Amino acid sequence: MEDMRDRIVRQARGDGDRCEVKCFPGYLTLRIPEADQHRWSPQLNLSLESDTPGKTHVAGTYGPNTNVWSAYLYACLLVGTAGIFSGIFGACQWCIGATAWGLGVFAIMVALAVGLYILAQFGQKLAAQQTFLLHRVYEDAVGHAVVVT
Repeated sequence: MEDMRDRIVRQARGDGDRCEVKCFPGYLTLRIPEADQHRWSPQLNLSLESDTPGKTHVAGTYGPNTNVWSAYLYACLLVGTAGIFSGIFGACQWCIGATAWGLGVFAIMVALAVGLYILAQFGQKLAAQQTFLLHRVYEDAVGHAVVVT
């Protein structure tokens, strides 16, 4: 496990300014250098586990900066919660024959949810080239092609 971590760190640091690496016990993060980062810049989080002696299992996740991910997550939670409650409230208003203004709020939340989805897709497209760069650094470190699933 230590050998694999050292290989990845050496490759990432040896590639010049292509990416930065943060090391933690059993965990690595490959990031785009700060000078080249934009709001949607990705990072590759790698978890290293030793399954059997001499073998290391590496699992990775590509994702945005933690601050961007947190803001997106909280926006989804807020829109989803407001959408569920406004939908239920609007349906109750409609069932008792009152003015169902809650359904209007529900429609706005659905539109915001679609907007968040489109924003996420847009961000992924902007980060595609940098994601590919991080993937190439990792593949160069392990010495073979890695399938992304």
